Amino acid sequence: MKLPTIKGFDEEAFNKYLKNTGWLMFGKIISLVVNLAITTYLGPILFGNLSFGLSLVAILAAVGGLGLDTFIIREVIQEPGKRDEILGTSLWLRIITNGLLIPIAIGIYLISHSLSSNPGESLVLLIALLSFASFFKSFNVIDSYFQSQVQSKYVVQVQNISLVVTSIFKILIIAFSLPLIYIVVAYILDAVVLAIGLIIAYQKRGLNIFNWSFNKTRAKLLLKKSSPLILSAVMVTIYMKIDVVMLKSVGSKAVGIYSSAQNLSEAWYFIPTAIITSVFPALLNARKTDLVRYKKRLGNLYDLLVYINIPIALFISFFAADIIHIAYSGKYDGAGIMLSIHIWSGIFVFLGMASSQYLIAEGYTKISFYRTAAGAIVNILLNLWLIPKYAGVGASLATLVACFVSTFYLLLIPKTRHQGIMMLKSLFLVTAFQKIFKH
Repeated sequence: MKLPTIKGFDEEAFNKYLKNTGWLMFGKIISLVVNLAITTYLGPILFGNLSFGLSLVAILAAVGGLGLDTFIIREVIQEPGKRDEILGTSLWLRIITNGLLIPIAIGIYLISHSLSSNPGESLVLLIALLSFASFFKSFNVIDSYFQSQVQSKYVVQVQNISLVVTSIFKILIIAFSLPLIYIVVAYILDAVVLAIGLIIAYQKRGLNIFNWSFNKTRAKLLLKKSSPLILSAVMVTIYMKIDVVMLKSVGSKAVGIYSSAQNLSEAWYFIPTAIITSVFPALLNARKTDLVRYKKRLGNLYDLLVYINIPIALFISFFAADIIHIAYSGKYDGAGIMLSIHIWSGIFVFLGMASSQYLIAEGYTKISFYRTAAGAIVNILLNLWLIPKYAGVGASLATLVACFVSTFYLLLIPKTRHQGIMMLKSLFLVTAFQKIFKH
């Protein structure tokens, strides 16, 4: 079957986008290789402890972001003269919130640890250090500023420098057989280098972070605007990370084996993400000028994502056990069945991401939140039922069903039902066969 092209999209703009994100993709590939080495080095139990800590801290870090990213970009564009006030106020709001989240993360862990029937070793220090690393993400307000100026290339450069530094550090950890805590320190190093790099990049543009100021009125205004997005961000993170946190009740080894499969399943997500992001401007343009073409482009995008995913999912499903064995040198055998299930979640994740662009274009932000909340609730309920019975396999099944529910939640809403039907047609190759028989 010939893969479709997205007719009507600006090919030159698409190629330019791919060129501009080349370094970002390079960074993703390097990160994947290093993470595979770390996962193999640690083994299921230690990697399970690390994955649990990262997932718990990630859920709380969603609160620390305060949903401000979008509003920082918008406020700076609308009031460029108030740049220092907007960025300074946003930074201090995040610093205070992320600072408070460190003891909260430790407290939540201590409570869950004391109530667990299978607590394992104490991970207080690991949780504390990972929370501290998350604290430095407060400086991502500079990233938002560069986005507002369409200068994200500077952020990508800083990210790649940080990646190289921490990758070298992680390789040295493996070479000298150092304990897990050094890998946790690597996450702090990554966060610190990234924060310093962002500050330097900002200063080199002729700007000065020391001119930033905090404004109480601005703080209240930002929090009022962004408060609905805080809950939305938390729901998204719960939706993506709660399975690892809940699986800890079975034991660290179960977390490690499941996480090894999950990481491989999600390793290539950046490719469809790049496609979706690149065609979004063309979708918006078509909506303004030609609604028929707008609908056709959405359908073509859904088709393309399905055609990309199905061959990959089929291949990995058949050879999952071999892939796990080769990738992790036989240390995670047993994760194959989890990978063969989890890989199919990707098709719903990508359709969900693409249809989210539609929801943004139409201004249906509440529906976007509701669908994510539905996915999170389904994931939690299914994990409560399936994890005690089937451990990582149960978590994989829960994720698959939750992703399906979240994506096709649009079928339940009258004004978005036609999008759900379009995605179903793409999923079951209805539009593909229509195109074949049409010719």
